[in-house]
Amino acid sequence: MDLTFSDAELAFRDELRTWLAEHPPPPRPTEGGDDADFAWRRDWQRTLSDAGWAAPHWPAEFGGRGATLTQSAIYFEELGRARVPLPANVLGLLLGGPTLMVWGTPEQKERYLPPILTAEEIWCQGFSEPGAGSDLASLQTKAVKDGDEWVVTGQKVWTSAAQWSKWCMLVTRTDGDVAKHKGLTYFLMDMEQPGVTVRPLKQITGEAEFNELFLEEVRIPDANVVGGVGNGWKVALTTLMNERAGLGFALQVRLRQYLDDLLAAADERGLLENAAYADKLAELHTRCESIRLLAWKGLTDVEKYGQPGPEGSLVKWLWSDTNQQATQLAADIVGPQALTYGNDWSYELLRARGNTIEGGTTEILKNIVAERVLGLPRLKAAA
Repeated sequence: MDLTFSDAELAFRDELRTWLAEHPPPPRPTEGGDDADFAWRRDWQRTLSDAGWAAPHWPAEFGGRGATLTQSAIYFEELGRARVPLPANVLGLLLGGPTLMVWGTPEQKERYLPPILTAEEIWCQGFSEPGAGSDLASLQTKAVKDGDEWVVTGQKVWTSAAQWSKWCMLVTRTDGDVAKHKGLTYFLMDMEQPGVTVRPLKQITGEAEFNELFLEEVRIPDANVVGGVGNGWKVALTTLMNERAGLGFALQVRLRQYLDDLLAAADERGLLENAAYADKLAELHTRCESIRLLAWKGLTDVEKYGQPGPEGSLVKWLWSDTNQQATQLAADIVGPQALTYGNDWSYELLRARGNTIEGGTTEILKNIVAERVLGLPRLKAAA
């Protein structure tokens, strides 16, 4: 793994860095709640898209820049360095679009990819259910064939951005008589149709980032099947691997920013001379650098094997644990301000509580690392 940038990579970084400096987003809205905040991010993505910076990792034929894996990593690091928001349609850009590029038909690519880039059509991910979170293959939402359509009934949960989405990456059970992994099908579902009900879930931060999604005899055309009937598990794995690999860089940059702010706060309060605080901050720094290097290693694996590997689970596991430790330490360093509702310190402390649940629970990620990275035997259930 060589972390030395080539001349082309340095030129890419400098071009992006200059553009971000010259085109900062407008100030984040202070009124209007979640809707105003999302609209602000949507407008920002359109600005990025107009300049060709919404998804540089996409091939040029689909509106990207054909960026290399290293350039894609540089992209996320520079967004973090500039402290600008991620694009609003991040699920479409990082998950939906790349999944369609692998499994979609030419017609699907032509129809769905352009509006993802411009944020004209927002995407969400309909995977988790009340009884099938980390164990995705246990999902019970059913799709029954009716002519050239499928009739879908069921429930999803933790569906991010569903309240603003036009399309949903939906995995359902289409065959209940085969092994649970083999009876799944991946659909593109129009969210703006009868039978689709979205109920926002307000978090302890006060925002409604996630939603419950209820489907009552929703109709999906057969043309909206992705990857073939009964092949939903393989298609979903492509989405999930891109989720952990693509977000890895964004997560580690965000953690680096937070730790830098925390170091500055400790310095301002004269706490860097306190051995107890200095040791904890040094440990967090070491963890942060380890996560950064693991994220870079993930790129090497993609270059070798052609797709993200299970090591992405390790990045997410270590990030979530480290971020929780950092926000907890902030409460000691910053003091009452970190426990006062309505500021960045308190928001991060509250929001971090969900890190070890979202995107795969830490327990499940540990199993993936143990079995698929370390090659340890599966744990057998007690008789």
